[in-house]
Amino acid sequence: MNAYVTGLSAAGSIAPAGTAENRILTFLQSAHFDRPTLVIDLAGVTQQYRALAAGLGPARIHYAVKANPERAIIEELVRLGSGFDAASRAEIELCLSLGARPEDISFGNTIKRTADIAFAHQVGLRLFAADSEEELEKIADNAPGAQVYVRLLVDATGADWPLSRKFGCAPDKALRLLDLAHALGLDPVGFSFHVGSQTRHAGMWEQTLDQVADIWWTAQEAGNDLTLLNIGGGFPAFYEEEIEAPTAYAANVMEMVRARFGDVPHVMAEPGRGLVAEAGMIAAEVLLVARKSDSDLCRWVYLDIGKFSGLAETMDESIRYQFLTGRDHEETGPCILAGPSCDSADVLYERRPVALPLGLRAGDRVVIRSCGAYTSTYASVGFNGFPPLDVVVI
Repeated sequence: MNAYVTGLSAAGSIAPAGTAENRILTFLQSAHFDRPTLVIDLAGVTQQYRALAAGLGPARIHYAVKANPERAIIEELVRLGSGFDAASRAEIELCLSLGARPEDISFGNTIKRTADIAFAHQVGLRLFAADSEEELEKIADNAPGAQVYVRLLVDATGADWPLSRKFGCAPDKALRLLDLAHALGLDPVGFSFHVGSQTRHAGMWEQTLDQVADIWWTAQEAGNDLTLLNIGGGFPAFYEEEIEAPTAYAANVMEMVRARFGDVPHVMAEPGRGLVAEAGMIAAEVLLVARKSDSDLCRWVYLDIGKFSGLAETMDESIRYQFLTGRDHEETGPCILAGPSCDSADVLYERRPVALPLGLRAGDRVVIRSCGAYTSTYASVGFNGFPPLDVVVI
């Protein structure tokens, strides 16, 4: 029997399956795949967008395209009126080709190729991110008069995937960058920051918002007329730990924003994971179940998907995916989960073993939950000859 047709139920799942999960599981009952495949429920994306938008109120969503650039997702978000946070020329071109207006796209990467800045300006983008002097100079030379916002370096918040060092600048430097932007003929309109990906509870934003508010009001007092606050991403998806419902989460964040910043004319939010993760599940297959010795407490379970074919976010076991199998009614035991490649780093979970059915065998189907974000885009290389992750939209 084809492993990808094996019957599957949500038995043993640790949280009630949402409507997107139900639709995907129903689809998988009769689906035939020859290799690991990400199944996206487009209605689930729409549902999550509307839930987040309801909580964000006046704040405008700029979807982080890097989370999942599937064309059907972009088309649906254009239809819903979303803006877009693009990290590259390719993402800008994708959004424009599917109907997004240039004024709805922000070039949010602070590390941009000069030619790409010029391209973005030529096709009509006017909003760019920066966190250094040289980046502002590049923007001034290639997108004269553009609006810019300065990304701030903020302290770690306890997010599952912190983003605290590579991007952003210190508060005192941020103020100098506003002055430099003015001197270069640019229009510095505000600040951006990121609390860290998978910030599971809205209360975890408080310290970061306090830091940013201090800089915001200092800049205002120095004569800067700031009109834009980009609160970035961080909106969570369900993996293994409880999270707040999306509307309540977003509303709580916005309540804290209003308390600290007042009525900012333009507030941007850049959900990626929180918008698409729960709308996708990966159908995978067990390739091998083995023990290294008779005394091993844990089995090794090898899947046909690993770090280099879609599950890069298992790095340091930061994102803890949840699994469904056709044997979830059976007794479970701990296992070390690994991918198929000939690279010893391709181990998904070892420090914290995963409980999977003891009867699991080669050929069994495994479905991985909440995989709509940061899977297909990380699976584009074809390392060891394993093909990029297939995507099906239902």
